[in-house]
Amino acid sequence: MIDKRSFRCYHNGMFARLGKGLKDILYPPTCIACRKRLPEEDGDKPVCRHCYVSIKRNLPPFCYRCGRHLDIRHSVKSLCVECIRKTLHFDRALSPCKYEGVMKELIHAFKYRNKDYLGKNLGALMVDFIREYGFDMKPIDLVMPIPLSRGRMREREFNQAQLLGDCVAKAFNKEIFLHGLIRHRQTKPQAELQGQKRLQNIKGCFSLMNADLVKERNVLLIDDVLTTGATASEAASVLKKAGAHTVFVLTLAN
Repeated sequence: MIDKRSFRCYHNGMFARLGKGLKDILYPPTCIACRKRLPEEDGDKPVCRHCYVSIKRNLPPFCYRCGRHLDIRHSVKSLCVECIRKTLHFDRALSPCKYEGVMKELIHAFKYRNKDYLGKNLGALMVDFIREYGFDMKPIDLVMPIPLSRGRMREREFNQAQLLGDCVAKAFNKEIFLHGLIRHRQTKPQAELQGQKRLQNIKGCFSLMNADLVKERNVLLIDDVLTTGATASEAASVLKKAGAHTVFVLTLAN
């Protein structure tokens, strides 16, 4: 004889399956990148298999500063030409993917089309990259997402860097520090600016609530994209001035 609790669970599950079936008929799942309907076996994934394998990955050797693929014909001491010319305050950056094609579409959907559920899938790419190339996470004391301004947070309702950081911190059993680094003014989107204007735009926009929390500690900054490195460098500068020992940067793409 089936008890009442089991009976309710059975019916709740049945209605949930029925609801999902109707939803799939009315709104069939589609690939975020190419917009084509996903096959049934891939219905719970954000992109189709073709688009997934089309994601362009960063491959070694890596520039020791920005993490991009290093053309050894145009490098000095494991640094690319661009990094030789810049002053960047972080010690090293890494990114599993290139910011183009399918990955660029995914990041835009993640940030600007409220697809916050993508954080889990995209964060897994970062975790897999660290494990694949054996980057040592043992020295990392804190995982710290790049913060949004209050206005941007109200507008977006989530911080994409925090969702990515949650995945990384959980995978490597690290402490995630969410409220120490503050973005105390809203800046123009860095994507709209070039070169020196990016540096001017981001200058002085970060501060720390409590410097003692990062003093002599190794910090891993998390963000979605690294282009010129201006945002990560400005955040790293604040951390270094507060006494952080080393500051590494991990982004989804560059």
